[in-house]
Amino acid sequence: QTEGIECEWQERGLLFVYDDAEGFEGYAETDRMLRTEFGVAATPYDGHQAVELEPALKEGIAGAWHYEGDCHLRPDKLMAELRSRLAVRGVEFMESTSVQGFDSDPRRATRLRAVGGEGNDVHLDADHFVVATGAMTPFLNEHLGVRVPIEPGKGYSITMPKPARMPKHPIIFEDSHVAVTPMKSGYRIGSTMEFVGYNTAINKKRLALLTDAAEKYLHDPFGGAVTEQWFGWRPMVWDGRPIIDRSPAHRNVWIAAGHSMLGLSLATGTGRLVAELLQGGETHVDPTPFRVSRFA
Repeated sequence: QTEGIECEWQERGLLFVYDDAEGFEGYAETDRMLRTEFGVAATPYDGHQAVELEPALKEGIAGAWHYEGDCHLRPDKLMAELRSRLAVRGVEFMESTSVQGFDSDPRRATRLRAVGGEGNDVHLDADHFVVATGAMTPFLNEHLGVRVPIEPGKGYSITMPKPARMPKHPIIFEDSHVAVTPMKSGYRIGSTMEFVGYNTAINKKRLALLTDAAEKYLHDPFGGAVTEQWFGWRPMVWDGRPIIDRSPAHRNVWIAAGHSMLGLSLATGTGRLVAELLQGGETHVDPTPFRVSRFA
């Protein structure tokens, strides 16, 4: 907030909506655990109360859990704003550049080698290198000296103008695992997890799963002509924890990847931890659970 970044930030919480009464009631055990262990509590609403809270929902749902402390934003605007602020501070962005590896002295990288978008060689010298390459990280395994067990989990979204009766809250329909996000400048339906490697094709059946779920639960599920059909690869790790650690091949190369579906939530903590690790000082959290050696 001190930076004044305009990314359509809204503090309206998050609704977990259940069509099935057993699922709605069963979530109480999870809520107790989160409340007790982490201090994160949700407020339960039965079906009628949930519709009063969120009039965009159709009658007939079993209930909803409201996480009042949750917030949401428009991620593309956040990234554009961050890029602009960093550029003003002197950060140089090199687009369409493919990393080829490192030049090194024994156990220490001295230079990063890459190829630019026009086929020109690019060299970057630095004291430290941070590899924060998400689902693409396994392509650098040879240069990192370790097999990084990240799998691309393909997720889809559909962005469109606001519907006539747009939800006030972001909603996850727990029975179908589909989410809707009401934004100041639009409306998005997203979800699915498709493990098809690095396939770049848009699967129309996956998009239909999104629209079918929205139609099931919402009075006005769509908002006019679709402005974007999108997919992205989530960097999924089988134990659910990111990899934040030094590369086994180089003392001054750091890996920060594998954040699965929590990249934005964990970004600031990851950045702080990486900075602490490369400075060699005390860390604000124990880095042991995030070491890449856990997969050895």
